Amino acid sequence: MLLPLLRSHPLLHHAARLSSPRTRLLLRRDALPLPLARSPSHPPIRMAASSGSNASSSAPLPPPPAVVHKSKIRFCPACGSPTKLAIPDGDEKMRAICSSCGRVHYENPKMVVGCLVEHDNKVLLCRRKIEPAYGLWTLPAGYLEVGESTAEGASRETLEEACADVEIVSPFAQLDIPLIGQSYIIFRARLKTPNFSPGPESLECALFALDDIPFDSLAFSSIIVALRMYTEDVKSGSIKFHYCTINKRLGASPSDLRSFDIDSHIAV
Repeated sequence: MLLPLLRSHPLLHHAARLSSPRTRLLLRRDALPLPLARSPSHPPIRMAASSGSNASSSAPLPPPPAVVHKSKIRFCPACGSPTKLAIPDGDEKMRAICSSCGRVHYENPKMVVGCLVEHDNKVLLCRRKIEPAYGLWTLPAGYLEVGESTAEGASRETLEEACADVEIVSPFAQLDIPLIGQSYIIFRARLKTPNFSPGPESLECALFALDDIPFDSLAFSSIIVALRMYTEDVKSGSIKFHYCTINKRLGASPSDLRSFDIDSHIAV
């Protein structure tokens, strides 16, 4: 099981020391704990660690190759002139620089916020009515808006996607996805009233018992990871706060279980 292995790793005893031996969780279609799945087709979670007696015999995956980000800003937002890619003086990375006015345009990661809504020992999921991942299940989540806190944004997204009025209970996970420039913050929440229904971006909404979560039909790697961690926590009797990075492979679909692994996992 995932949690006994994680507890033995030095990272969890020294959560503030990111330089300690790191833990890599490998999510692959050929290995997910069957107690968390309803058929052998669900992949178990396999762990490989750089040290420790509980490490899997499988060798860790090599680190992903460095990705050079190419700016998608082709025209200057200030004057409309074409941009060119160049390294500004005093910088180290390629940036989009206006060929006319010389302004440097930076691109920063986007923050996605959402809620893991708990009700009667079940979790609330929405089936997407929009692309990407049309028809697949997800936690209610979306991009944070300017002017709102992460908790406010998570509550708003839950109201928009599931017509559910919720109360935030606690932060549950921060999941960074460097390749696509996204950072997820997921909160645990509870329904203020037992009412929910599909919003404009959802085909349907439903409460799922832990053993009934449709892991084969989840929309995104972040949702797969968050729900795996939550399921393990609940079954262990101790819900923690999780941080990790999700390393995705270039060109992989958002919901492909073989398209990513987890790095630098900390649970406190």
